[in-house]
Amino acid sequence: MKSHAQAVVIGGGVVGCSILYHLTKLGWTDVVMLERDELTSGSTWHAAANIHGLHDSTNISRLQHYTMGLYKELEQETGQGCGVFQPGSLYLAQTEEREHQLRLQEAKARYYGMNFHEISRDEAERLHPLVNYDGIRCIMFELDGGNVDPSGVTMAYAAGARANGAEIYRFTPVTATIQQSDGTWLVETPKGNIRTEWLVNAAGLWGREVATMAGIELPLIPTEHQYFVTESIPELEALDRRLPSVADRDGEYYLRQEVQGLLVGAYEKDMKFWAEDGTPQGFGHELFPDDLERIEVNMMRAIERVPALERAGIKRVINGPMIWSPDSAALFGPVPELSNYFCCNGIIPGFSQSGGLGLLSAQWIIEGEPKLDMFAWDLARYGAWAGKDFTRERVRDQYAHRFKIHFPNEEREAGRPLRTRPVYELQKSLGAVFGLNFGWEHPLWYAGSPQQAEETVGFTRQNWFDPVGAECRRLRQHAGIIDISNFAKYSVKGAGAEDWLNTLFANRMPQSAGRSCLTPLIGKRGGIAGDFTVTRLTEDEFLVIGSGMAERYHQRYFNAVPLPAGTTFRSMTEAMCGFNVAGPKSRELLQRLTNANLSTPAFPFMRSQRIELAGVEVVALRVSFTGDLGWELHCATEDQLTLYQALLQAGKDFDTGPVGSRALMSLRVEKGYGSWGREYSPEYWPQEVGLDRLIKMDKGDFLNRSAYEALAGNKPRERLVLIDVQAGNADATGGEPIFQPDGTPVGRVSSGSYGYTVEKSLALGYVKDVSAGQEVSVAILGRPHKAIVLAEPPFDPKGERLRQ
Repeated sequence: MKSHAQAVVIGGGVVGCSILYHLTKLGWTDVVMLERDELTSGSTWHAAANIHGLHDSTNISRLQHYTMGLYKELEQETGQGCGVFQPGSLYLAQTEEREHQLRLQEAKARYYGMNFHEISRDEAERLHPLVNYDGIRCIMFELDGGNVDPSGVTMAYAAGARANGAEIYRFTPVTATIQQSDGTWLVETPKGNIRTEWLVNAAGLWGREVATMAGIELPLIPTEHQYFVTESIPELEALDRRLPSVADRDGEYYLRQEVQGLLVGAYEKDMKFWAEDGTPQGFGHELFPDDLERIEVNMMRAIERVPALERAGIKRVINGPMIWSPDSAALFGPVPELSNYFCCNGIIPGFSQSGGLGLLSAQWIIEGEPKLDMFAWDLARYGAWAGKDFTRERVRDQYAHRFKIHFPNEEREAGRPLRTRPVYELQKSLGAVFGLNFGWEHPLWYAGSPQQAEETVGFTRQNWFDPVGAECRRLRQHAGIIDISNFAKYSVKGAGAEDWLNTLFANRMPQSAGRSCLTPLIGKRGGIAGDFTVTRLTEDEFLVIGSGMAERYHQRYFNAVPLPAGTTFRSMTEAMCGFNVAGPKSRELLQRLTNANLSTPAFPFMRSQRIELAGVEVVALRVSFTGDLGWELHCATEDQLTLYQALLQAGKDFDTGPVGSRALMSLRVEKGYGSWGREYSPEYWPQEVGLDRLIKMDKGDFLNRSAYEALAGNKPRERLVLIDVQAGNADATGGEPIFQPDGTPVGRVSSGSYGYTVEKSLALGYVKDVSAGQEVSVAILGRPHKAIVLAEPPFDPKGERLRQ
């Protein structure tokens, strides 16, 4: 066995083999796979192996469409059959909400040129005559849908990798992974040891155990999952073609042809965990005993939809394990706390995603960053707070509601509350409805009383629409108090603090105490990896504020720039809390609680001071994400409740009170402000989002400067714009395609909201070849809505309120 490799992939399932194959396709030929048993062992071999392209997430749709198109190319390249059947897939909507979801996906398919479109009942009956279409509101057809052979696909990836120089060692379990002082890894096996630059954990059912060897705890847990295959059905035997698969997600089952019978699978409410404390080392190609009673309700729905099932005998039942993350999405990417340790675990629809995951993994390992923004799957979206109890409850919810629609703004309750701050109970008593942000509970909106603190979900405007509007108007007319404790906060101290921050960020750091700056963080390909506010508190102390949900994600970038001797970097997110007090009366409100002079001459915009407020020491920053006059107030966590109570009490005289993050979303969209993870991501160039003005090329080197320099002179591929949409009972939320009036695709929405204080439905989005004042069409609920590209934000376009 080899003693050295550029990369070692642990796990010979479909995803591990895809990663190995794609590493070789991108030029790394000195790569090795270690498989504890035979290839496909674990969950790969017994998968139903359905393939589909459309997903609510645009980038995941791209990834899945790449995968679907790869299999036939893989067959031609390797000579190994993948068992590709693509008779198409029928998507059925029984409810109005499912129809909204499918129509939105159809609009996205038109934008990206994917084969997914609505068909009539007559056409559906011709395509699949066994289906009873009664009660179906809308039918979509995906031309390329179908299924593949799990073993064939896995072996094709392996054959392609071997042909390109990779080596695969079967029956070679990994017994230890030890990081060396130079950042490389020593991988121990009974057959010898391998030293490698990159270690890839694609161990499937054993992903937890492999991670533990490196000191990592992955939030994963396996469940049982069943499907069955019927005996031959006469109606199928009489046909000379293969029938399309059926996606009846309102019925909570999936169905496709298998030889001359039907394969039916279900995600039942009465789900069952397996191997919660660890996957047995000896497990390989085993199955569990049949337990069809658990999926009887789902089976009856399938029989009602396809009556021929009732007369068919069951040929075999597959009851095997699957391993899940808390949100059923992959745990994907380099582990931020380690050097050169890559994970790709917890993949559920592996045969729809294997190719895309392999390609993006190889890009990330070799080139430093994937070409698509994959934060929704980045393992850094979870921290140590996602423990076993949380994972168990979330997986239970995800499995039992596998086909439930994930609505815009929906917050599921399973496993919560997990992390709360001192004001949580008081906010709860005020009627707060909470959301989850990197494990923390934070107020979304206020219902008026705890008894009313429950929200509905859907694609149209919900029960929170009017209360959020009241919060927005209160802030714009008077003032509002917004909990911003979930922002990530960092302290950088020492003689080398300024130099380190200048080497990390693209803007020039503030030159004197009490000044702040906004700065981008540049990604490996020159895009926007983050946006931060940096405040110089003293000669050698800085406060850095960024996205809370990206705290672990950004750790990779912080680690890329070594700290100078005597300089410290510390996360203060748990130690500090904060409030944004904003609105035209915010100065008067705060002045009641402090002797500090808050007038503009004494405390200008983008300045900071350490002041005492209601007896609490705070770092006060004259900034506001609302676009209005306001201050961010950051205090010690133990002082949060005292400060909040004082702000609420003082606010009574100004007809104000608490404001949630839904209102903050609306207010920042009215001002045209972008947000990380929506408008800002590594996919977008600084000049496309208007942040190039904050990049100082004359200040010296900074992280990934050369990548930005290579594209700085390029014409923007698209531009971020603000759009006024003629909406009815629903607003854009993100992902909706934007078309010319003649149907030509020109862009997509990044985020949207109703602008309550400007009385417009607004959307931020990326467009190409579109000018201000031009009419476009936004596909809200999949339907065209007239819209106008705005030349300036409708709220305070000159920024006078911020500076008053």
